[in-house]
Amino acid sequence: MGDVSERERRILVAVDEGEESLYALSWCLKNVISQNSRDALVLLYARPPRPVYTALDGTGYLFSADVVAALERYSNDVAEAVVEKANRLCKDLQNVKVETKVVSGDAREVICQMVDKLDADVLVMGSHGYGPIKRAFIGSVSNHCAKSVKCPVLIVKKPKDCGNK
Repeated sequence: MGDVSERERRILVAVDEGEESLYALSWCLKNVISQNSRDALVLLYARPPRPVYTALDGTGYLFSADVVAALERYSNDVAEAVVEKANRLCKDLQNVKVETKVVSGDAREVICQMVDKLDADVLVMGSHGYGPIKRAFIGSVSNHCAKSVKCPVLIVKKPKDCGNK
């Protein structure tokens, strides 16, 4: 068995529109990624699933093809912006392979599936820091993933005073 430092580590970082995920990526770059290793960093954006439209929108109006196309363009623009911001944070990496993946679906399921599919060594995620009541209603993606994946999960909380100075 070879030395662990010789083996490429696959580090999956879940990114989204929030500051918390970009903070987690920055933290990962400073504290997890080793410039002298053969780490592979996978930036994953779980794009929300495309809504299913019925012929009528509930008020009796039809959705036009233009409206549906505009919603799709907006979703693509958001995904592109998230990936671009994440890639900018990684621009100075020397010996680290960086790849991006955009997958549509529920973030909980997409992240867990990609951890398995990519055989990730570690999953890094930001925490939105929702309180127990809000988390009970909308759920916690990081909590779900921490319970579901087989690799170590690093949940990075953004300090409350970070960026307020």
